[in-house]
Amino acid sequence: MPQLNQLAIVANSQFFWLLLVLGVIYFGIGKGMLPKIQSTVDLRARKIEEDLAAAEAARTAADETEAAYRARMDASRAEAGKLTGKAKDDSARATEKKLAEADAAGGSKLAEAEARIAKARSTAIKEIEAAGADLARDITKKVAGIEVTKDNAASAVKAVMANA
Repeated sequence: MPQLNQLAIVANSQFFWLLLVLGVIYFGIGKGMLPKIQSTVDLRARKIEEDLAAAEAARTAADETEAAYRARMDASRAEAGKLTGKAKDDSARATEKKLAEADAAGGSKLAEAEARIAKARSTAIKEIEAAGADLARDITKKVAGIEVTKDNAASAVKAVMANA
């Protein structure tokens, strides 16, 4: 079969062209394109390193700014605490003074009210004793038919009220 006889000749020719194409590809890509790609990768790596260094510097600056901010906030809180404490003390003193004045005014008003109550109570007791004495005289006159003097009736009512 002649087709099989030609197979060795055709295969050698195809191997030659395959090796030639692979060599062109190797030298074309490996020697021509690969250095350009490698330089792009190196440039990108340098850019990333620079960005990381800039980010680290920015983070350090941010940490320093935050520390300064926290120090200012702590100082402000301490100052606010002092001012608040002073305001509380001033307010407490003013309140104590007002309470003392109100207590004194209330005490004098209370004493006056107690005196008026005591006077009204004693007046009411005297009126009750007088009414009780008149009532006792009328009852003894109507029930027993005995006439009792005002002084006797008043002393009897006082005695009964003293025991009550």
